[in-house]
Amino acid sequence: MASYTDDELLEDSPFTRLVGERLRRIRQQKQWSLSDVEDKSDSEFKASVLGAYERGERAISVPRLERLARFYGITIDQLLPRDTQRIDDGGANDGAPRKLRIDVARLSTMGGPQFEMLERFLRMIQVQRQDFNGKVITVRAHDTRAIAVMLDVPVDQVGDKLSELGLLFVPPAA
Repeated sequence: MASYTDDELLEDSPFTRLVGERLRRIRQQKQWSLSDVEDKSDSEFKASVLGAYERGERAISVPRLERLARFYGITIDQLLPRDTQRIDDGGANDGAPRKLRIDVARLSTMGGPQFEMLERFLRMIQVQRQDFNGKVITVRAHDTRAIAVMLDVPVDQVGDKLSELGLLFVPPAA
Protein backbone atom coordinates (compact mmCIF):
# COMPACT_ATOMS: atom_id res chain seq x y z
CA MET A 1 0.00 0.00 0.00
CA ALA A 2 1.00 3.65 0.31
CA SER A 3 4.13 4.68 2.17
CA TYR A 4 4.61 8.16 3.56
CA THR A 5 7.76 10.22 3.38
CA ASP A 6 9.06 12.28 6.29
CA ASP A 7 7.82 15.52 4.74
CA GLU A 8 4.27 14.16 4.84
CA LEU A 9 4.39 13.74 8.63
CA LEU A 10 3.84 16.99 10.47
CA GLU A 11 5.13 18.76 13.47
CA ASP A 12 2.73 21.70 13.15
CA SER A 13 2.12 23.59 9.94
CA PRO A 14 -0.51 26.35 9.85
CA PHE A 15 -0.73 26.13 6.05
CA THR A 16 -1.29 22.37 6.17
CA ARG A 17 -4.10 23.01 8.67
CA LEU A 18 -5.67 25.50 6.22
CA VAL A 19 -5.37 23.00 3.37
CA GLY A 20 -7.05 20.41 5.60
CA GLU A 21 -9.90 22.81 6.43
CA ARG A 22 -10.41 23.40 2.70
CA LEU A 23 -10.38 19.66 1.96
CA ARG A 24 -13.01 19.09 4.66
CA ARG A 25 -15.18 21.95 3.38
CA ILE A 26 -15.18 20.64 -0.20
CA ARG A 27 -16.01 17.10 0.96
CA GLN A 28 -18.80 18.35 3.21
CA GLN A 29 -20.22 20.52 0.43
CA LYS A 30 -20.56 17.34 -1.59
CA GLN A 31 -22.33 15.88 1.48
CA TRP A 32 -19.95 12.95 1.62
CA SER A 33 -18.60 11.34 4.78
CA LEU A 34 -14.99 10.17 4.97
CA SER A 35 -16.29 6.63 4.48
CA ASP A 36 -18.22 7.73 1.38
CA VAL A 37 -14.99 9.05 -0.15
CA GLU A 38 -13.19 5.81 0.63
CA ASP A 39 -16.02 3.75 -0.91
CA LYS A 40 -16.50 5.97 -3.98
CA SER A 41 -12.75 6.08 -4.65
CA ASP A 42 -12.41 2.29 -4.39
CA SER A 43 -10.20 2.84 -1.32
CA GLU A 44 -7.71 5.10 -3.13
CA PHE A 45 -8.44 7.70 -0.42
CA LYS A 46 -8.68 5.88 2.91
CA ALA A 47 -11.02 7.53 5.43
CA SER A 48 -8.35 7.55 8.15
CA VAL A 49 -5.71 9.18 5.93
CA LEU A 50 -8.13 11.72 4.46
CA GLY A 51 -9.24 12.56 8.00
CA ALA A 52 -5.59 13.15 8.98
CA TYR A 53 -5.19 15.50 5.99
CA GLU A 54 -8.35 17.37 6.99
CA ARG A 55 -7.20 17.75 10.61
CA GLY A 56 -3.82 19.03 9.43
CA GLU A 57 -2.05 16.08 11.05
CA ARG A 58 -0.56 14.91 7.75
CA ALA A 59 0.57 16.91 4.72
CA ILE A 60 -0.81 15.88 1.36
CA SER A 61 1.60 15.60 -1.57
CA VAL A 62 0.96 17.57 -4.75
CA PRO A 63 0.34 14.45 -6.91
CA ARG A 64 -2.13 13.12 -4.33
CA LEU A 65 -3.82 16.53 -4.11
CA GLU A 66 -4.16 16.49 -7.88
CA ARG A 67 -5.77 13.01 -7.80
CA LEU A 68 -8.16 14.13 -5.05
CA ALA A 69 -9.16 17.19 -7.09
CA ARG A 70 -9.81 14.99 -10.11
CA PHE A 71 -11.83 12.60 -7.93
CA TYR A 72 -13.95 15.52 -6.60
CA GLY A 73 -14.37 16.82 -10.17
CA ILE A 74 -12.79 20.20 -9.46
CA THR A 75 -9.56 22.01 -10.25
CA ILE A 76 -6.60 21.62 -7.90
CA ASP A 77 -6.65 25.32 -6.96
CA GLN A 78 -10.13 24.82 -5.50
CA LEU A 79 -8.60 22.48 -2.91
CA LEU A 80 -6.16 25.13 -1.74
CA PRO A 81 -7.09 27.67 0.92
CA ARG A 82 -8.30 30.99 -0.42
CA ASP A 83 -7.03 33.12 2.43
CA THR A 84 -3.48 32.40 3.54
CA GLN A 85 -3.58 35.52 5.74
CA ARG A 86 -5.46 33.37 8.29
CA ILE A 87 -2.25 31.62 9.24
CA ASP A 88 -1.85 32.31 12.93
CA ASP A 89 -0.46 35.74 13.68
CA GLY A 90 -0.48 35.38 17.44
CA GLY A 91 -3.98 36.85 17.73
CA ALA A 92 -3.04 40.33 16.55
CA ASN A 93 -5.22 41.79 13.86
CA ASP A 94 -3.95 45.39 13.77
CA GLY A 95 -7.42 46.84 14.17
CA ALA A 96 -8.70 45.14 11.02
CA PRO A 97 -12.24 43.78 11.21
CA ARG A 98 -12.42 40.09 12.05
CA LYS A 99 -13.87 37.73 9.49
CA LEU A 100 -17.60 37.37 9.83
CA ARG A 101 -19.62 34.24 9.10
CA ILE A 102 -23.01 35.28 7.73
CA ASP A 103 -26.02 32.97 7.73
CA VAL A 104 -27.15 33.39 4.11
CA ALA A 105 -30.05 30.99 4.61
CA ARG A 106 -31.44 33.22 7.39
CA LEU A 107 -30.77 36.36 5.33
CA SER A 108 -32.87 35.00 2.47
CA THR A 109 -35.92 34.96 4.78
CA MET A 110 -35.63 38.69 5.55
CA GLY A 111 -37.50 41.29 3.52
CA GLY A 112 -36.49 44.77 2.52
CA PRO A 113 -34.24 46.37 -0.10
CA GLN A 114 -31.08 46.46 2.05
CA PHE A 115 -31.38 42.71 2.79
CA GLU A 116 -32.09 41.88 -0.85
CA MET A 117 -29.02 43.87 -1.90
CA LEU A 118 -26.90 42.19 0.77
CA GLU A 119 -28.12 38.76 -0.30
CA ARG A 120 -27.29 39.48 -3.97
CA PHE A 121 -23.85 40.69 -2.92
CA LEU A 122 -23.17 37.56 -0.86
CA ARG A 123 -24.47 35.24 -3.61
CA MET A 124 -22.08 36.98 -6.04
CA ILE A 125 -19.19 36.27 -3.66
CA GLN A 126 -20.28 32.63 -3.41
CA VAL A 127 -20.25 32.29 -7.20
CA GLN A 128 -16.80 33.89 -7.42
CA ARG A 129 -15.45 31.54 -4.74
CA GLN A 130 -17.27 28.55 -6.23
CA ASP A 131 -18.68 27.91 -2.76
CA PHE A 132 -20.98 24.92 -3.09
CA ASN A 133 -22.48 25.18 0.39
CA GLY A 134 -24.69 28.26 0.02
CA LYS A 135 -25.86 28.39 3.65
CA VAL A 136 -23.04 30.31 5.34
CA ILE A 137 -20.36 32.60 3.94
CA THR A 138 -17.29 34.06 5.58
CA VAL A 139 -16.70 37.60 4.43
CA ARG A 140 -13.30 39.22 4.25
CA ALA A 141 -12.24 42.72 5.32
CA HIS A 142 -12.85 44.30 1.91
CA ASP A 143 -16.30 42.68 1.77
CA THR A 144 -17.06 44.06 5.24
CA ARG A 145 -16.58 47.60 3.95
CA ALA A 146 -19.21 47.07 1.25
CA ILE A 147 -21.60 45.52 3.78
CA ALA A 148 -21.14 48.56 6.04
CA VAL A 149 -22.42 50.75 3.22
CA MET A 150 -25.43 48.50 2.63
CA LEU A 151 -26.33 48.41 6.32
CA ASP A 152 -25.52 52.11 6.80
CA VAL A 153 -23.17 51.52 9.74
CA PRO A 154 -19.45 52.20 10.33
CA VAL A 155 -17.16 49.36 9.26
CA ASP A 156 -16.21 48.54 12.84
CA GLN A 157 -19.89 48.04 13.72
CA VAL A 158 -20.80 45.61 10.91
CA GLY A 159 -20.37 42.55 13.15
CA ASP A 160 -22.51 44.11 15.88
CA LYS A 161 -25.23 45.05 13.37
CA LEU A 162 -25.25 41.57 11.80
CA SER A 163 -25.43 40.04 15.27
CA GLU A 164 -28.31 42.33 16.23
CA LEU A 165 -30.13 41.23 13.07
CA GLY A 166 -29.50 37.56 13.87
CA LEU A 167 -27.40 37.09 10.73
CA LEU A 168 -24.10 35.97 12.25
CA PHE A 169 -23.68 32.24 11.96
CA VAL A 170 -23.05 30.52 15.27
CA PRO A 171 -22.01 26.89 14.86
CA PRO A 172 -23.94 24.38 17.00
CA ALA A 173 -22.18 23.34 20.20
CA ALA A 174 -20.26 20.10 19.82
